[in-house]
Amino acid sequence: MSTENRKHQRIASLNLLHVEVYKEDNLIKQGAGRTLNISESGILLEINFPIDKDNVVVQVAIGLKEDLLEIKGKSVRCLQAENGKYQIGILFDKITNETTDKILRKYVEAFKN
Repeated sequence: MSTENRKHQRIASLNLLHVEVYKEDNLIKQGAGRTLNISESGILLEINFPIDKDNVVVQVAIGLKEDLLEIKGKSVRCLQAENGKYQIGILFDKITNETTDKILRKYVEAFKN
């Protein structure tokens, strides 16, 4: 039996993205991938490389319809899928940019309905 501990509902969503991984303000990895699902507090993405959960900041640029959303967060989960790609769970940092918050909420609400 599984219990859902997430604060926000996840919405299945396939969008292209660009991810940058930083450690101590130094860019250590970057690449393209896609979203698998998204919520107001996080995202599950699929990329070609793993992301270590120790002391890294992840910046993700996602194309959501006509908007480009750039959000920072941290890796909370990293699993290698059967296809050899990595599924990375990202918990967003507190969103302080009102425009980013508005775009993300609008996008999630549109898919809920």
